[in-house]
Amino acid sequence: MIDPLNLDSELRRPPRSGRKAKGDGHLRRAEILRAAERIFVIEGYEGATIRKIADEVGVSSTCLYTHFRDKDEILLEICTAALEELLELNSKIAAMPVDAVERARLMLRAYMEFALRNPNAYLLVFCSPVVAGTHERPASAKEIGDKCLERFLTVVREIAAEGRLKTGDPHAVHQALWAACHGLVTLMITKPERDWASAEGLTAVLVDGLLFGLIAD
Repeated sequence: MIDPLNLDSELRRPPRSGRKAKGDGHLRRAEILRAAERIFVIEGYEGATIRKIADEVGVSSTCLYTHFRDKDEILLEICTAALEELLELNSKIAAMPVDAVERARLMLRAYMEFALRNPNAYLLVFCSPVVAGTHERPASAKEIGDKCLERFLTVVREIAAEGRLKTGDPHAVHQALWAACHGLVTLMITKPERDWASAEGLTAVLVDGLLFGLIAD
């Protein structure tokens, strides 16, 4: 897991380089996406222009347009890739032949670890007002996001069906658990200067504490 004290470097823009020679298409496309993640987080949707992204990568705007139609397509690909990775994690855990509470614990830990491994993409998908509301995400990205939440809600419903929820209904418990984990990782990403305990330790304390308070043995 990434040390939260080093996350500030993940959000910094590296020095611009000179124009680069043509390279493999898939490598250049990946480089564009990484640069665009940083710029969207730092500059916001309106400030993240094609020219800024191209300058960051060290290519011309014309070259960038050979890979992406516009910045909306770039933003959508970043968000979709992040959501697909999270959905794959949730799907694998949901299918494990273990106790529902253990699956819930694994899902919450995986969610937080995912956020700290991918701070820029996480901020874009789960924190940016641009992604959340200013520009409506296409149905495909929304569908992936809904599936991620549904995987976790299904596990919470299993716990409720076993009569193990101490309080609340499955929908409220599902949202409270997600919101608590979201809040901590967002603080760790955006406030790296704080004297945080280890990411592993904080994750364990939060997740175990939440489940201990909400779920009966």
